[in-house]
Amino acid sequence: MVNATKGVFISCDIPMAQYIINMNASFPASDKFIIHVLDSTHMFVQPHVEGMIRSQIAKFREDNTYVKPN
Repeated sequence: MVNATKGVFISCDIPMAQYIINMNASFPASDKFIIHVLDSTHMFVQPHVEGMIRSQIAKFREDNTYVKPN
């Protein structure tokens, strides 16, 4: 019997994958969103968290971007 799960495939670099895995680990067990980590740069997550992951990554990049002072 085949079990099918709807989800979103994420492909990213290793540091960003670790950030997403760490974000997943910060949630309680009932709210974990990673379905399966395929390798160090690919994972499969629940579809309802796609927007949250995108916004957290955008915030992370904004917080960690160097802006040269004038």
